Amino acid sequence: MKVAVLMGGWSAEREVSLTSGHGIAEACRRLGHDVTEIDMDRDVAVRLAAAAPDVVFNALHGNPGEDGSVQGLLDILGLRYTHSGVTTSAIAIDKQLTKRVLEPLGIRMPAGRMVPSESLYQADPLPRPYVLKPVNEGSSVGVAIVTEDCNYGNPIRREVPGPWGEFSELLAEPFIAGKELTVAVLGDEPLAVTELKPVKGFYDYDAKYTDGLTIHECPAQLPADVEASALAMALAAHRGLGCRGTSRSDFRWDPALGEAGLYLLEINTQPGMTPLSLVPEQARYRGISYDQLVQRLIDAALETGAAG
Repeated sequence: MKVAVLMGGWSAEREVSLTSGHGIAEACRRLGHDVTEIDMDRDVAVRLAAAAPDVVFNALHGNPGEDGSVQGLLDILGLRYTHSGVTTSAIAIDKQLTKRVLEPLGIRMPAGRMVPSESLYQADPLPRPYVLKPVNEGSSVGVAIVTEDCNYGNPIRREVPGPWGEFSELLAEPFIAGKELTVAVLGDEPLAVTELKPVKGFYDYDAKYTDGLTIHECPAQLPADVEASALAMALAAHRGLGCRGTSRSDFRWDPALGEAGLYLLEINTQPGMTPLSLVPEQARYRGISYDQLVQRLIDAALETGAAG
């Protein structure tokens, strides 16, 4: 089979995408496929047409590969591709839109609101501690936790580095104390719950992609009702948004509140496939090798067809 692996691009997650893409390409070669690796640029449509693949493995992270733009292009070209389609991708990349879809389904998420970055220099939008994040970035890009004793100032000082200097608007949410959890869904089945334990600080971009900075406990040691709830919420989010192939849902859990302290933060429609990534790790726990995972995602794309 001719497989084009689409990777790289120009988002803040370019390097992670390249690592994912190269790993996927090697797995495809081990599986016997004819592989073309494409580092996405503005000529991507021409390069895809020249490659004429049977399927495109979308290994892009961030915009425009994860927000519906590339999915729309692939639909126009009539190419089958892995992961979610246009509408699902466009909603899931936007944390506020995701809330609007999932909260009516009974999925517990932190209350949040969009705030102009300029307003942060006058007053806090929420009682401290709270979290500020760009509404459409992944991998914890641009996340800041604002506490009473942080060095951002009170109010936040304009000259202090932070997402307020990079984005005109930010999503403000209450900070949920406790544990960082994640659940991958493959096909229509949640795989496991992993607890993420950063060695220091919080689970930011460096902690996610630097070996040794985060301990992954898979499966997480949780009360049975919390584990069951996390698995159920991840599957409900996957289905509610119309995800296909695989997704990964990220949670915070406050043990002091029991099951009621479990909150879905966001859902990732194109999770990483690097050596440190969580979907391959949970698949391994369930007896699915990396190569088998890649093939299952390709099979799902072929079954679904080109339309998003």
